[in-house]
Amino acid sequence: MIRALGMMSGTSLDGVDAAVIETDGQRIAGFGRSTWRGYSDNEAGLLHAALGQWPGGPDVAEAAALSVAAHAALAETFPEAELVGYHGQTLAHDPGGRGTHQAGDGAALAQLLDRPVVWDFRSEDVRQGGEGAPLAPFFHWACAEWAMGQGLLPRAPVAFLNLGGVGNLTLVDPAAASPEAPGGCIAFDTGPANAPINDLMRARHGLARDEGGQLALQGTPAEEVIARFLCDPYFARPVPKSLDRDAFPALVAEVAGLSDADAAATLTHAAAAAVAAGLAALTPVERVLVCGGGRHNAAMMAALSARLPAHVAPVEDAGLDGDMLEAQAFGWLAVRVLRGLPTSGPGTTGAPGPVCGGRISHPRRR
Repeated sequence: MIRALGMMSGTSLDGVDAAVIETDGQRIAGFGRSTWRGYSDNEAGLLHAALGQWPGGPDVAEAAALSVAAHAALAETFPEAELVGYHGQTLAHDPGGRGTHQAGDGAALAQLLDRPVVWDFRSEDVRQGGEGAPLAPFFHWACAEWAMGQGLLPRAPVAFLNLGGVGNLTLVDPAAASPEAPGGCIAFDTGPANAPINDLMRARHGLARDEGGQLALQGTPAEEVIARFLCDPYFARPVPKSLDRDAFPALVAEVAGLSDADAAATLTHAAAAAVAAGLAALTPVERVLVCGGGRHNAAMMAALSARLPAHVAPVEDAGLDGDMLEAQAFGWLAVRVLRGLPTSGPGTTGAPGPVCGGRISHPRRR
């Protein structure tokens, strides 16, 4: 077993999650310490300025340097970790075109930490014809296997819903021998989640988020806007599929004329409606476990409960840490890369076969 530190800075651009996991890259032996480092207003502004840019863009170097520095400062507080999984900061994602871009330098981070770092998890999957996202689904399979072993979940198909900047859904079949086995995992991005809500709050109120969904709870969703949003061709595409953070500009434009509360409510319910549309394409499940920051949004959780034909609950109901699940995922994935095990496959990214994606950087001798 290896103690690995996973670190994740998502498209919600609120900060860096860091969590230790003990694993052989297949089973979870235990969960270690975790913490979070929030971005300052200036740091968040710098990252926002770099969104949508590809390598060589005017703000990319600063974003990459910020990512390395923020992750290094956090990782230094975890001396027990033997290996680091570093996702970097996604600035652009276009798997059918220019590819995918996570700003950051794992080799520089390895040198700063004097520990091996696994990074650049998405590029190889895209190179082989996959979407490069989502990447947590294989870890969701391991989490389900762990929770069922602890008696915290029934041995039955279950869905994991991660609500970060973008939403993604994983259907886990516990009857499969491994996550890469046929039918073991089916996963895809459902649509926007926190990102457009956060951007609305930033633009109109100078706030990072709709804390607890308080503003959305005061508003009324514009169902006609949501209905038009669901006509976007993305929702008719077969799974698996993935999205860029800012893939639905028409939805953002349509709420521009609404009151603050109605705009927040509409974006929140649009995210939930997108999840419902995605779930309808899968084998029915009785339980949807929600992780990521969106599960702290009471308006979002209520919208999901109203729109989904399944019991909706935070992953804490299965003994898991919903704030740190994605960070833990990249620690687990780092161990899989170290051992040459697949990190994605046809059911999760659409790659033609299992892919072991990730680069390993070792510190140079000083």
